[in-house]
Amino acid sequence: MSWGQRDFMVPGRSLAVGDRGMAATSHPAVTLAAVEILRSGGNAVDAAIAAIALQGVIDPHMTGIGGDCFAIYAPASGKPVAVNGSGRAPAKAELGWFRQRGLASIPDDSPHAVTVPGAVDAWCRLSGDYGSKGLDEVLAPAIRAAETGFVVTPRAALDWARYADRIERHRTGVPVYLPGGAAPAVGSKLNHPALGATLRRIAREGRAAFYEGAVAEEIVATLKALGGMMQLEDLASARSEYVEPISADYRDHQILQCPPNGQGVAALLIARILAGFDMANPALGEADRIHLLAEATKAAYRQRDALVADPEFRPLDVDSLLSESSVAALRSSIDLKRAGASADFDMPVHRDTAYVAVADRDGNMVSFINSLFFAFGSGIYAPRAGVLLQNRGSGFSLLEGHPNAIAPRKRPFHTIIPGLLAKHGKPIMAFGVMGGQYQAAGHVQILSGVLDRGLDIQQSSDAPRSFAFDGTLSLEPTIPGSVADELIARGHRVIRADEPLGGCQAVHVDLSRGVILGASDHRKDGIALAA
Repeated sequence: MSWGQRDFMVPGRSLAVGDRGMAATSHPAVTLAAVEILRSGGNAVDAAIAAIALQGVIDPHMTGIGGDCFAIYAPASGKPVAVNGSGRAPAKAELGWFRQRGLASIPDDSPHAVTVPGAVDAWCRLSGDYGSKGLDEVLAPAIRAAETGFVVTPRAALDWARYADRIERHRTGVPVYLPGGAAPAVGSKLNHPALGATLRRIAREGRAAFYEGAVAEEIVATLKALGGMMQLEDLASARSEYVEPISADYRDHQILQCPPNGQGVAALLIARILAGFDMANPALGEADRIHLLAEATKAAYRQRDALVADPEFRPLDVDSLLSESSVAALRSSIDLKRAGASADFDMPVHRDTAYVAVADRDGNMVSFINSLFFAFGSGIYAPRAGVLLQNRGSGFSLLEGHPNAIAPRKRPFHTIIPGLLAKHGKPIMAFGVMGGQYQAAGHVQILSGVLDRGLDIQQSSDAPRSFAFDGTLSLEPTIPGSVADELIARGHRVIRADEPLGGCQAVHVDLSRGVILGASDHRKDGIALAA
């Protein structure tokens, strides 16, 4: 059944409500694993890591230990901290090497697209610094699923089949991911014992089990056999880092994001642009809202694509970019009745990731996102270790002087962003919108629904979506034809989305009542559950 046939499903899920913790993810079993950790006395950090580790086993096209992650941890008391768990290019990855070979871009299924996976180090660091349980207990749900098996859900089966060719290109992953030579159907039961064994080693030995020894040696050998540059030292030296979140005000709230090399600053810039318009005005029609979001997105993404890169190589003055003078100039270019010029885009389109939002009984919150970049990443698989490797390096530019040009031990531009909302300095909501390039625009679309239109987080998630990107304005099919016609009349090149635009997960702490609310996108298989 195609997404066109399903019409992206009929929205109308109930808001999850509780007072002793909440988890929202895109997979029912993943949400349940997080809730079980919370009920057994674990905190939000324990539950988030347990959830994302399990999702890497049972939703392997979306995420895994061969990928990267970002997170924002907001303790009940104290300042939020962001974690950058994105990996770096190999030390031998010189731009000149690629240019001498006449490459215009890095093929997304090549060994050169594989950057050092940063997720495992970030999991271990977060767990050690802020978790309350040991990794053995936190990783137990993922280990159990890998060793004893799991059942494939409908949305997972749909995506699995759609992107099966990415596994077929390198073949080594076919026995595990395409048993019998085909993508598993809904209800199929699979297991992944090699991955289970590696997770057991990580649970026992920590980060060293992944970045040193047999697992690291197989990853390097697998990539070298395909002509890759990765060395053991590249893996051994991998370290996540704590960074201070960046923020912007919107409607008496503060939106927090991870700083570059991620695109969170684009979400803040879109919000700052829209803050100059009365988005709460009931006279605004759906076409008006879509138009304003589209124009703000185009303006912000032009800045994003020109400026965002690894700050160690190209620092970005975020305060200056988000200043009123800078934002006012971008805002003034928006015509309320006419579409502006489209933003050029020359990076790979990214669609697949996994996001979890968790709040525990003490009011700690975690906003956590983990990804392989493309579906099934590079498709390159280390079979003894059970590690499917990301292809985040295909997002590097090969243009001399480009801020995101590849360089030794440089981190690429990242699309994956976890979000946090605060009011008067107190964090109240962890949220994320899976969906690659859409994520920054999606963050603001969800927040505008809540803060401008008075929707709850589930209603805002359920609402029809639009996305202005790469010369087109994509509309989900639940947006009426009359609205599409009005947007066309304003000069937008409108297309109908052939797959859902993103997938939202959110938890919202109602401080005045001591209640926690949860939302999970109807476009995914997931669910929000109270502990």
